[in-house]
Amino acid sequence: MLDFIQALPKTETHLHVEGALPYELLHRWRPQEYPAHPPFRERSYRYPSFPDFERTLLSQALPWFTSADRYYEACRELFAGHVKQQVRYVETSFHLPVTKFINTPGPEIIAAIRAAAPAGLEVRVFAGMLRSDITGDLRPTIDQLHEWDDLAGVDLHGYEQMPTETGTAAIWARLRAAGKVTKCHAGEFDGAARVREAIEELGVTRIQHGVRAIEDAAVVRLAADRGVTFDVCPLSNVGLRVVPSIAAHPIRRLMQAGVRCTVSTDDPLCFANTLTEEYTVLATELGFTCAELGQVAKNGWAVASVPPALRQAMQEEIDRIVAGR
Repeated sequence: MLDFIQALPKTETHLHVEGALPYELLHRWRPQEYPAHPPFRERSYRYPSFPDFERTLLSQALPWFTSADRYYEACRELFAGHVKQQVRYVETSFHLPVTKFINTPGPEIIAAIRAAAPAGLEVRVFAGMLRSDITGDLRPTIDQLHEWDDLAGVDLHGYEQMPTETGTAAIWARLRAAGKVTKCHAGEFDGAARVREAIEELGVTRIQHGVRAIEDAAVVRLAADRGVTFDVCPLSNVGLRVVPSIAAHPIRRLMQAGVRCTVSTDDPLCFANTLTEEYTVLATELGFTCAELGQVAKNGWAVASVPPALRQAMQEEIDRIVAGR
């Protein structure tokens, strides 16, 4: 099974670049401050709450990300790890408020991330922001995002129980009109109603997580009927207590109901997970067959921002690998 998973040409479509800072890089940089095996990176660790998780992430990441060069250095190591796992396409977001923290324009951060991509790995960069940033001092920057040529899209992330500010839908619509992909975190720390809101009010077809849509069959049908993709992160869902275990994870039920699901790692800095491990636990703990894992991989290519010929070639390669089992 590991050989099969390794062979699949995979995508990662839900990855926060600050939360994907390779911990080994931190340890080499300041070994006394960042010990080799901190408790929060143990597979058995469970974060008490989202604020606790956020504090852990920021305390690790913010000291490192102080310049565009630091984004390049981190992503060069991060993307090398993707290549080793046969990942060929990545969508990653950077936290837009960092542009204010370090006084660095967003396009410089985007350029640094893209420059770190090795040959054979397609990378698309998104700007992530909190729901409250729409009304804060980032608004002038947000109003310029449609002009950032190398920006693939945007994502609302952070603590999901924040209200979605009035005006967000209009901004998201304007960005889509400019060719940007719009995403929204929903159905993680709040229920199915937030998934419905993201689909019906914000107009997104890419939901980050989305797993709590399973609590309302009507929302699951809505997602399936609208062709919405859930970019799911199973080990993150367990580590953050969204679900009690992989065995209880609803990804198979969502897929069986017609919802396209991809699989990603979310914040491997905090979960010490890899994409290979995400696929592996679906096989070992949820009993996913080779055909089901192949479908997950194909789902990633179905939504990847790549030329149609590349999409078809990757999906045909997956079909050949599955048929060979």
